Amino acid sequence: MQPIHVCNHTTEEALYPFDARGIAKRFRHAAIFGALDALQPGETMRFCNDHDPLPLLGQLHARYGERLSIEYRQREPGAIVIDFAVVS
Repeated sequence: MQPIHVCNHTTEEALYPFDARGIAKRFRHAAIFGALDALQPGETMRFCNDHDPLPLLGQLHARYGERLSIEYRQREPGAIVIDFAVVS
C-alpha cells in the first residue's frame, strides 16, 4: 500500500486531518470524540496515529453505531491512518 500523507493540511473534499500523535495520551479520546461530534454528515476525519487504536474503535462503535463509517487507509506498524466518515 502506498503511504498516505495528508495529516498536515485540509482538503477541499470535506476531509479533515486529525493527528493524534501530537495530543497528550490522557486527552486523546476526548479530543477525538469532540472532533467527530463537530463533523457534519458527508464529512470525514482522517485520523493518524502511531498504533492501531482497537479499544478506541470499540468505543466509537458503541457511541456512534452505524452513523460512523470506519475505513483503514494505512495499517502498518507505527503508521496508522483511518478515515472516520459521518454517514447521513
